[in-house]
Amino acid sequence: MIAYLDGTLAYKEPAYTIIDVNGVGYEVFISLQTYTTLPGGGDKVKLFIHHNFREDNQTLFGFAQADEKALFRELIAVSGVGPNTALGMLSSMSPQELRLAIMSENVRAIQAIKGIGAKTAQRIILELKDRMKKSGLLPDGPTYRQNAGNPVREEALAALVALGFPRPSAEKSVDDILRTDPALSVEDIIRKALR
Repeated sequence: MIAYLDGTLAYKEPAYTIIDVNGVGYEVFISLQTYTTLPGGGDKVKLFIHHNFREDNQTLFGFAQADEKALFRELIAVSGVGPNTALGMLSSMSPQELRLAIMSENVRAIQAIKGIGAKTAQRIILELKDRMKKSGLLPDGPTYRQNAGNPVREEALAALVALGFPRPSAEKSVDDILRTDPALSVEDIIRKALR
C-alpha cells in the first residue's frame, strides 16, 4: 500500500495530477480542494494517498491534507459510495463543510452534490453521523454545537477530556454550567464540573 507520495509535481489538472518520484510518474486522482492547494509544476509536493485495488486495476487518490484522506475513507466505507463519488463530494464541499452537513443531518446540502440522491445522502448521514459526533471537534473548523466558538468552553472541555472524562458527558456538563453562568472562567467551569 502507498501511504503518501513525496516528489515533484510534473503535471496537474483539476481531476488528476502526475507526481514524479525519483523518475517514476504516478497518476493520482485528486479533489478540487487538493487541486487548489497544489503549487505550480516543477515544485516539491507531498500527497496523502489512498491506494484503491480492484480486480481490473489499481488507482491512486491523493489529498493535500490527511484529514481529507480520512474523510474520503469514511465516505467510501458507506454502502453505495464509491471512490469517484467520494472524490466528487470532496470536490463540492470542504471536509469541514461536509462533516458539518453530515452531523447536522442536512440531507439537502449533501443531496445538492452531483451524483448524490436522497437515499444515498440519508445513508451517508445515518452511517457517519454518530462516528463524527464521537470525535467531537471538526479539524480546523467549527464544532457541531452552536456555542463552540467560545474559547473558554473549548479550553475547559479539553481539560476535562484530558482528566479522563468521556467527551460527550464533558460537553454536556460544560454546556449546562455555561447555560447557568456564561461569564465563568475556565477554572470555575472545571471546578463545577468536577463536583
